[in-house]
Amino acid sequence: DVQLQASGGGLVQPGGSLRLSCEASGFTFDDYAVAWFRQAPGKERDGVSCISAAGLRIDYADSVKGRFTSSRDNAKNTLYLQMNSLKSEDTAVYHCAVGYSGGYFPSWGKGTLVTVSS
Repeated sequence: DVQLQASGGGLVQPGGSLRLSCEASGFTFDDYAVAWFRQAPGKERDGVSCISAAGLRIDYADSVKGRFTSSRDNAKNTLYLQMNSLKSEDTAVYHCAVGYSGGYFPSWGKGTLVTVSS
Protein backbone atom coordinates (compact mmCIF):
# COMPACT_ATOMS: atom_id res chain seq x y z
CA ASP A 1 0.00 0.00 0.00
CA VAL A 2 1.11 3.54 -0.74
CA GLN A 3 1.99 5.38 2.45
CA LEU A 4 2.96 9.02 2.74
CA GLN A 5 3.77 10.59 6.10
CA ALA A 6 4.28 14.33 6.32
CA SER A 7 6.02 15.89 9.30
CA GLY A 8 7.71 19.10 10.40
CA GLY A 9 4.74 21.38 10.87
CA GLY A 10 4.31 23.64 13.86
CA LEU A 11 3.86 27.19 15.08
CA VAL A 12 6.20 29.81 13.65
CA GLN A 13 6.26 33.60 13.70
CA PRO A 14 5.81 35.63 10.53
CA GLY A 15 9.11 35.81 8.67
CA GLY A 16 10.26 32.52 10.11
CA SER A 17 11.12 29.21 8.46
CA LEU A 18 10.04 25.60 8.63
CA ARG A 19 11.09 22.48 6.77
CA LEU A 20 8.51 19.84 6.01
CA SER A 21 9.37 16.24 5.17
CA CYS A 22 7.29 13.51 3.59
CA GLU A 23 8.46 9.92 3.88
CA ALA A 24 7.08 7.56 1.25
CA SER A 25 6.78 3.80 1.17
CA GLY A 26 4.90 1.04 -0.60
CA PHE A 27 5.79 2.05 -4.16
CA THR A 28 8.76 2.86 -6.37
CA PHE A 29 9.29 6.44 -5.31
CA ASP A 30 11.42 7.60 -8.24
CA ASP A 31 8.87 6.42 -10.81
CA TYR A 32 6.41 9.14 -9.86
CA ALA A 33 6.00 12.87 -9.53
CA VAL A 34 5.41 14.16 -6.02
CA ALA A 35 3.71 17.30 -4.84
CA TRP A 36 2.78 19.44 -1.88
CA PHE A 37 -0.73 20.76 -1.42
CA ARG A 38 -2.21 22.85 1.36
CA GLN A 39 -5.64 23.59 2.71
CA ALA A 40 -6.27 26.64 4.83
CA PRO A 41 -9.22 26.76 7.23
CA GLY A 42 -12.43 27.36 5.32
CA LYS A 43 -10.70 27.32 1.95
CA GLU A 44 -10.23 24.90 -0.90
CA ARG A 45 -7.09 22.84 -1.27
CA ASP A 46 -4.37 24.48 -3.37
CA GLY A 47 -1.28 23.15 -5.04
CA VAL A 48 2.02 24.40 -3.63
CA SER A 49 4.70 22.62 -5.62
CA CYS A 50 5.27 19.66 -7.88
CA ILE A 51 8.50 17.79 -8.66
CA SER A 52 8.89 15.44 -11.61
CA ALA A 53 10.00 11.84 -11.04
CA ALA A 54 13.68 12.52 -11.71
CA GLY A 55 13.54 15.89 -10.01
CA LEU A 56 14.44 17.76 -13.19
CA ARG A 57 11.35 19.96 -13.17
CA ILE A 58 9.91 21.78 -10.17
CA ASP A 59 6.84 24.00 -10.38
CA TYR A 60 5.55 26.36 -7.70
CA ALA A 61 2.37 28.23 -7.04
CA ASP A 62 2.82 31.97 -7.61
CA SER A 63 2.03 32.63 -3.97
CA VAL A 64 5.13 30.76 -2.76
CA LYS A 65 7.68 31.43 -5.53
CA GLY A 66 10.92 32.79 -4.14
CA ARG A 67 10.04 31.72 -0.59
CA PHE A 68 9.52 27.96 -0.75
CA THR A 69 11.90 25.36 -2.13
CA SER A 70 10.82 21.82 -2.81
CA SER A 71 13.25 18.92 -3.25
CA ARG A 72 13.30 15.16 -3.25
CA ASP A 73 15.83 12.54 -2.22
CA ASN A 74 15.04 9.42 -4.21
CA ALA A 75 17.60 7.40 -2.26
CA LYS A 76 15.67 8.12 0.94
CA ASN A 77 12.17 8.05 -0.59
CA THR A 78 11.60 11.48 0.90
CA LEU A 79 10.11 14.76 -0.30
CA TYR A 80 10.95 18.07 1.35
CA LEU A 81 9.52 21.58 1.46
CA GLN A 82 11.72 24.35 2.80
CA MET A 83 9.52 27.30 3.68
CA ASN A 84 11.12 30.68 4.32
CA SER A 85 9.71 34.16 4.92
CA LEU A 86 6.49 32.63 6.13
CA LYS A 87 3.34 34.73 6.15
CA SER A 88 0.10 34.36 8.06
CA GLU A 89 -1.60 33.35 4.83
CA ASP A 90 0.67 30.29 4.66
CA THR A 91 -1.21 28.86 7.64
CA ALA A 92 -2.72 25.57 6.46
CA VAL A 93 -2.57 21.81 6.66
CA TYR A 94 0.13 20.69 4.25
CA HIS A 95 -0.22 17.35 2.48
CA CYS A 96 2.16 15.45 0.25
CA ALA A 97 0.87 13.46 -2.69
CA VAL A 98 2.22 11.12 -5.35
CA GLY A 99 1.13 10.86 -8.95
CA TYR A 100 1.94 12.28 -12.36
CA SER A 101 3.37 15.57 -13.57
CA GLY A 102 0.25 16.23 -15.62
CA GLY A 103 -1.57 17.04 -12.41
CA TYR A 104 -3.17 13.76 -11.37
CA PHE A 105 -2.26 12.84 -7.80
CA PRO A 106 -4.34 9.91 -6.61
CA SER A 107 -2.46 9.07 -3.44
CA TRP A 108 -2.31 11.37 -0.42
CA GLY A 109 -0.78 11.36 3.00
CA LYS A 110 -2.07 12.67 6.28
CA GLY A 111 -1.17 16.32 6.53
CA THR A 112 0.91 18.37 8.92
CA LEU A 113 -0.36 21.66 10.33
CA VAL A 114 1.63 24.85 9.80
CA THR A 115 0.52 27.87 11.80
CA VAL A 116 2.12 31.24 11.14
CA SER A 117 1.25 33.66 13.89
CA SER A 118 2.82 36.12 16.27
